[in-house]
Amino acid sequence: MDETKILVNAIVEALQEKKGKKIVTMDLSELEGSICRYFIIVQGNTPIQVSALSDSVWDLVYEKLHEKPMGAIGIKEAQWIAMDYGTVILHIFIPEIRDYYNLENLWADANITEIPDIL
Repeated sequence: MDETKILVNAIVEALQEKKGKKIVTMDLSELEGSICRYFIIVQGNTPIQVSALSDSVWDLVYEKLHEKPMGAIGIKEAQWIAMDYGTVILHIFIPEIRDYYNLENLWADANITEIPDIL
């Protein structure tokens, strides 16, 4: 398994630990002009949960892979947090913002995998 896929799996694990909903991985590696290999999209019900999801990813990825994001924006507002790990960009949304930007539709040519919610 390559390093990017290991990173994707670690991020998904961290999101599931904090009950992230509607997790989607988008493989952009076959798309010309894409800015990374994967997008991961998830939603939290409230800004507090969005922050908790971000913290969980930060901590677990660092603990397991010794990697920190190259950048993260939106942490203060916690409506949409984007974390850039270079080959993977994570988008954590509240539901209304996710619906508005609809990244899954924007990048519909990607290979999209929906991860079942953990109850």
